[in-house]
This record gives sequence, C-alpha cells and structure tokens, in this order.
Amino acid sequence: MPGAVPPVKGSPLLPIFLIVLVDILGLTIMLPLLPFYAEKLGASATVVGLLISSYAFCMLFSGPILGRWSDSIGRKPLLIVSQLGTLVGLLILAAANQLWVVFLARIIDGLTAGNLSLAQAYIADVTAPENRAKSFGFIGIAFGVGFLIGPAVSGFLSQYGLAYPILAAAFLSASSVVCTATLLPKAEPHTADSSDAGAPGPGGKRLSVFDWNAYGEYFARPGLGPLLWQFLCFAFYFSLSVSGFALFAQRRFTWNGHPVGAKEVGYLFAWSGFLGIILQGALMGRLVKWLGERKLVWTGFASTVVMNAWLGWVFTIPQLLVNTSFGSYGSGVLRPSLTALITHRAGRREQGVVLGLTQSLTSISAIIAPVIGGTLIDHGYLAGWAMLIAAVALIGMVLSLRSQVSEPRA
Repeated sequence: MPGAVPPVKGSPLLPIFLIVLVDILGLTIMLPLLPFYAEKLGASATVVGLLISSYAFCMLFSGPILGRWSDSIGRKPLLIVSQLGTLVGLLILAAANQLWVVFLARIIDGLTAGNLSLAQAYIADVTAPENRAKSFGFIGIAFGVGFLIGPAVSGFLSQYGLAYPILAAAFLSASSVVCTATLLPKAEPHTADSSDAGAPGPGGKRLSVFDWNAYGEYFARPGLGPLLWQFLCFAFYFSLSVSGFALFAQRRFTWNGHPVGAKEVGYLFAWSGFLGIILQGALMGRLVKWLGERKLVWTGFASTVVMNAWLGWVFTIPQLLVNTSFGSYGSGVLRPSLTALITHRAGRREQGVVLGLTQSLTSISAIIAPVIGGTLIDHGYLAGWAMLIAAVALIGMVLSLRSQVSEPRA
C-alpha cells in the first residue's frame, strides 16, 4: 500500500529511547565541562565560543549528507557511523594537552554528528502519523533524563580531574554503538512506490546545505513557515544559554569562597534536568490537553523572557536556583511542542526534509550564538548575555502569538 509504514520487527521505541538517552548522557556530561577544560589549556571565553561553534559548523555540513545516505542505506548503519565518530572524538579529547587538539576532537565529532536527527527520522519512518507526537515524546523524556544524570556525573567526576568525565562520556558512546548494533530493529531503506516512481520515501528527500531556495520554500509556506521561524528563535536562545552558562556562572557566582567551577555547574544543570523529567514525564500530557501545543509554545517563550531578564540581575546561588526552577518550563515545553506542530504541518514524504531542516536551524544557531555569547562574557557583559537570550525569546513569543491570530486552528 502506498504511504504505508514499513514493517519493523520488534518495537523500535525502546531501543531508540536507549540510544538517544546514552548519546544525550555523553553530550550532557560535556556541557558543564568543556568550557573549563578549554580554559585550562589557555582558551578565553571568546575562544570557548569558537570551540563550541566549530562542532556545530561541521555538523551543519555533515548532517544533511548523513541523512541522505541513511535514506539510501538505512538509518541503523549511519547511526553506528555517527556514534563511532563521537567515540573517536571523545578519546582524542581526553588525551588533549594543547588547545588545537581540543578543536580537532570536536571537529571529528561534528563531522560525524547526526544521531538525534537520524533517530527522529527513524521514528517518523516506522510510526503512524497519529502516534508520532507520542513517539517524539520519548526523545523529550530522554533529554530530561540525560540532563539530570549526565551533568551530575560530570560534576561529581570533575572534582577528581577534568579528564574523568570525558572518559565516562566515551564509555557511554561505546555503549551506544553496542545498543544500536544489537537492539535496534533493522528497517529496510525507503524506495519509491511503484505507483509513484521517482518519489522519495517516507523519510523524505534530503536537502543540501546550499539548497537555500528549497529551504526558502518551506519558510514561505503559510502554516509551516511561522513555526520554523519560532523553532529558529528557540534553537538560538537555547544554544546561547547552554553554551554560555558555565562561563557566566564562573564569573558571577561563588561557592564556599571560590568561583563556581565544573562541579557546581554540573549540579546546576542536573537540577534543571530533574525539573525537565517532572515536566516531560508527569505534566506534559496534562499541559497539552489543558492548553494545547500552540499555547504551550507562546507561554514557553514568555517564561524564558521573564526568567532571563531576571537572570541578568541574579547574584546569589539561592536566587539562581529559584530562577532555574521557573525557567526550566520554557525549554521543557518548546522543543516537543514545536517539533510536533512542524511534523503535523509537513506531509509524510517530507518528514525527513523538515526534521533535517530543524537540525540545520539548530546547527546554524549553535554556530553563531556561542561566539556572540562568549564575546559578551569575555568583555564582562554578563547581564547583556542574559538580556539577549530574553530578547530572542521575546521575538519567538511575538511570532507565536501572531501566527495564532492569523491562522485557523489546525
């Protein structure tokens, strides 16, 4: 039957959840650590921003290529390739004794990055449209668990040496390869239906980085375009926040008489992850029924505006904990809500395109935002960094409210 979901032996959701969880654990172990690791080797805040951007720059080019190959070869083999690249990059990073080696490690990891977008495409391929939002919720839960355990592990291990969390991330990366190879059911590569020769499979045709006209076509669509602009606002403020928070906290706060370091930042990220689990696991379904995904989007942006405008004037750890507690609502509801709305607006055969497009928007944001944030922090504009996050979120909120007024409810 044309458009039918291809059969897959066994349920793929549990293996995908485990794969994404392990990958996110490796990522979140690095979040609170990398800025301090780079600074130890002589990097300034601006250079730390460039380091984070180099990974995203490589991912921007490699992501669509890996996606197109996965449409032909299958998701599973390309997931393994991506995970092996992460493993190699982490091992090099753990042994780095010069700053250029740190850049090399992140570039290798970036050139093979694509685990999340490939996992999302796999879910889109093997689930019916009516079950897709629920399936994407598993990725949201994996993010929540990862942001709880990963930073906590990083904070705990960093007190014994900054290389130990990296080795832990490498171990998790190796475990992810094993999970993919042994647990993930193999789905046949998508080919065109005989009744629709030449059409792309359900995963969708992949766009290259330079297909700006094709990308512009999706942004010009009345229903889809505003959602893509909102996702860009979310991706930009999230990248600006995550990439700069460790350096912001180090310069703004003290704990037991010394500047906040990798240990304390790791525990702060873990607290945010704990709140994310509560939101995604216990409250998200109720919030969707109560408010709907559209209202969740604009209230998520509004929460981010208020919390980051306030963050610029927070100077104590207790105040920071209260701020983080309220601010976790924004990122917690925005990612799953926007992803679900975007996939609902795209046709089944365009799932790979729009998911790859959102990944490209994430990469573009992660290229530009860390450099801007690092430069602001480097020059002492700590409140300015927080206010910029609030300003970008405000733009997203305005776009969301405008789209609700101008479009009929889906």
